[in-house]
This record gives sequence, C-alpha cells and structure tokens, in this order.
Amino acid sequence: MHGAKYRMSMEFIEKAAEAEPVALITEATNLTGAHYSSEREVEAKLTQIISQCSGLVLADFARADVDRFRSFYNAAKKNGRILAISLKQAYLLKELEEDKRLKIPHLKDENVAIFCKRKSRYYDWERKIQEEYKGKVVDAETVGRNGDRYVLALSFYDFEELIDIRPPPGSCYILSASEPFNEEMEIDFERLKNWLEHYGLPQYHVHVSGHIMPLQLKKTIEKINPKVVFPVHTEHPELFKKFLEDLPAKIVIPEKERKYILR
Repeated sequence: MHGAKYRMSMEFIEKAAEAEPVALITEATNLTGAHYSSEREVEAKLTQIISQCSGLVLADFARADVDRFRSFYNAAKKNGRILAISLKQAYLLKELEEDKRLKIPHLKDENVAIFCKRKSRYYDWERKIQEEYKGKVVDAETVGRNGDRYVLALSFYDFEELIDIRPPPGSCYILSASEPFNEEMEIDFERLKNWLEHYGLPQYHVHVSGHIMPLQLKKTIEKINPKVVFPVHTEHPELFKKFLEDLPAKIVIPEKERKYILR
C-alpha cells in the first residue's frame, strides 16, 4: 500500500486511536491465501498490456480510486496515449487538484481527455465541465476513429457507447476492479462477457486487493486499541479470533440477529 490509500489509512488509524473506541468492526478477508502485491505492480502490468495493444484500450476501474487513476495515467503516457475519463471522473479530479499531496495530473494535462457520452440533456455540472475544458472533450466517434491513441475509462454501465465507438480490431478490455462476488454481479459479469465477445475484445484482469493483509490488520487493531473487536466479511472468524488472542481486545464473533450492548 502506498500513495493516497496509505495516507488516508494512516490518518484513519490515528483518529480512531485518539477516539479511544469501545468497539471496532473490521473486515478480515485475507486470512488465508493472502497474496501480497502493490500498485507499482499494477502499473507495470498495465504498461505492458497497453504497449502490446494495437487498437483501443478500454479500462474499468473505480472512479474514486486516485492511485489506480494515476497508474492508468502513467501507463497511458508511457505508451504515448491519452487517458480519456468520464465526466464524473473529471469532476472528481477537478475537486481533488488542489490537494498537492495526491500528486494527480491536472485536467489540462495533454495526456488527459474527457469522454462525453451523447445525451439529450446534461446536468449543470456536466455542462460546466464541458465548457471549462472545451478543447479536452472527445466523443465516441473521435475515440473509435483514433483508437490507438486512447485508453478509455468505460464502466460496464456505459457499454452501450461501444455501438458508436465500434472499437477497431486489436482492441482490448482491462478490468481493474474486484471480480464479481454475488449473484447480481455474476449476472452483470455474464452480460459484460457477451459485450466483449460481440466486439472481439479480449479481457485482462489487473487488480490489487484493497483488503488489508493479516499482519497489517493485527498491528492496526493494536494501535487503535479498542475494547471489543467484531470481525465481519470473513470466512474464517475462528482463525481470526485465535490469531489475535494475545491482544488485550476481546474478540467477539457476531451472531445473526443478536443484539450487542457496548459499555
């Protein structure tokens, strides 16, 4: 973990410890088979994939993930491409530009463009972004016609844009988020695969887990020092309890529909 995620995590731990909490609810996903990787590895893989792609690169990653945005930006720039982001991402980036600690590219950067979907009506904030950065706005036709120049951030829910983009042969899709973990997401993922097959787009999955590693988790709980810890989002609650036995906090495995009174 590094960059914005690391700083925000450290700030949370400090503030949580200062509050002297009675209880802490924590996820404990990576207790078995934890695979350590970093954002630098993600950026290196993205750079390699983009370098091998002769067409358009489609990318799906969380809009609010500043570190992942920076990784895609760096990978695109290293390959002489422009990262085209959505209006929502552009709005968020504009709001975050003032925070120098994040070290993110400015919207006026030559390697950043703003992809604008064709709509009959735009919100006021969407119109303001388009007006302020008029020369940075690109549409489906522009991206499709110059596919080898762009890395286009496009979520699954924007895939209807592919009808107008018509990605050229040699294009690819990079999923840089967690794989589906419930029934609804599985259904959406099947639809995604149908879209990709229809347009001849191979899929790459390049991601680093946002879940904390076991030893980091233990140190974090030790620093926050709550009286009680409730593990959630884990398949191994008993393992979690034994792993933290030497800490002063009481580990309580929550039971469904049971009420817990904190003192």
